[in-house]
Amino acid sequence: MKTTTTLLAAIALAASAGLARAQEADTDAMTGMDHSGMDMPAGTATQAYMEAMDVMMSGMSALPYTGDADADFLLMMIPHHQSAVDMSQALLEETDDPEVEAMAQAVIATQEAEIVSMRAMLERMGVEAPPAPAE
Repeated sequence: MKTTTTLLAAIALAASAGLARAQEADTDAMTGMDHSGMDMPAGTATQAYMEAMDVMMSGMSALPYTGDADADFLLMMIPHHQSAVDMSQALLEETDDPEVEAMAQAVIATQEAEIVSMRAMLERMGVEAPPAPAE
């Protein structure tokens, strides 16, 4: 929980400090986050985690930022939360630890609920949310 709080605070700080500047930055810098070339056994949860992170980074870099700190924070957090859901779902396919499984299920439930809330806030602000992932 402390790690999540720290991560959320860091993202909020980054969002409020330089979103306009980040929008103008060359998105090729994000290619450094491509994990597809890492040496991992095919079909493992770890590979799925890296793919989820790549999708998150790609989604965040392609966002049409508004310049409004509140809206841009929400826009960035949606792919971030979706990545946590995707990683948790990958874990559920491989875990044999009941405690870790329960944590993954809790992450899915809370992150999905927060995504719904963030989408509602963006709608209230008149800002289009990023598309939901294809099921």
